[in-house]
Amino acid sequence: MNVKVLIATLALGIMSTAAYAQKVKGSDTVLPLAQKEAEVFMKKNSDAMVTVTGGGSGVGIAALESNNTDIAMASRKIKIDEQLKIKSSGKTLVEQVIAWDALAVIINPDNKVSQLTREQLEGIFTGKITNWKEVGGDDMKIVVYSRETSSGTYEFFKESILKNKNYMANILSMPATGAIVQSVSQTKGAIGYIGVAYLNDQVKALKVSYDGGKNYVAPSYETAKDKSYPVVRPLYFYYLKENAAVKPFINFVMSAEGQAIVKEIGYIDVTK
Repeated sequence: MNVKVLIATLALGIMSTAAYAQKVKGSDTVLPLAQKEAEVFMKKNSDAMVTVTGGGSGVGIAALESNNTDIAMASRKIKIDEQLKIKSSGKTLVEQVIAWDALAVIINPDNKVSQLTREQLEGIFTGKITNWKEVGGDDMKIVVYSRETSSGTYEFFKESILKNKNYMANILSMPATGAIVQSVSQTKGAIGYIGVAYLNDQVKALKVSYDGGKNYVAPSYETAKDKSYPVVRPLYFYYLKENAAVKPFINFVMSAEGQAIVKEIGYIDVTK
């Protein structure tokens, strides 16, 4: 059963007939992976129904807090205040790393720049560097795209690349990763960041250096797996220990078949 069929089924109110009915909500980075995992899981289990929706890591965790989802997808670690809200309800939070992601910095393919240091990226996203000629490119204004503040990718990028400095005031915030890909592909001076599974030939991924320009590494499965690419992060499922019904789906995601899907989608499996 694909996602469209599933949504139609829910609209008809048939969800109650499924022996296994679970909701998964949160990170747009994790979204394509969770959708594929759910599709395969439901094909293997005819009595199962798993709905998957995005909205951002913060949205998913808030939904878990309010009992509006069974599993929260997140591309960043849960915050202390979020943990405390769940603990105050008497529930026990469980964290499961389901995959790893290389966060790719992307530009328009017509841009001749091919690599940047972390410091240069910090300058661009904080607004100190505003023209591509300042980093070896053409005399062209830099148009900076970002995810919105509820996104775990937004927070991870701020922590890892900006070293917790604030983004520039007039940054262009996008509601979803796909919107960043589309905007960068259509704007010659654009730059943005996305999960590696969203890479396509409409954008160009930059090589990144975290050692002041001595070594530049491109994002790929291999460089993320061996951690030579410097911007790598875990992707999470969060759920409540008391909700035993989530275990069949999570066990499938962590199985050899489920981890093969991780690689198929474009992320990095957690197997050794």
